[in-house]
Amino acid sequence: MQFLEQLFAALRRAGVISSQRGVKGGYRFAREPSTVSVLEIVELLDGPLGRDSEGVFADAADAARKVLAQTTIADVIERESREAGASMYYI
Repeated sequence: MQFLEQLFAALRRAGVISSQRGVKGGYRFAREPSTVSVLEIVELLDGPLGRDSEGVFADAADAARKVLAQTTIADVIERESREAGASMYYI
């Protein structure tokens, strides 16, 4: 639990989430999820993606940065919701 608190504290300091104490407390997005990129979250929690990469690894990091920068938290929520509702067929 302490690990999650550290992650949430970093996101709170960056203004991505806000917290509320008490019985109905918890965390919520301080900004619209459609304005928060996955890259922003990754770099807030883990530092610059591909830092010190060279060669093919730098190319891979650049490609990952592009995809993550174009993907918002709202996109992730929508995709997860869509995939959770996908029908499963058993044979």
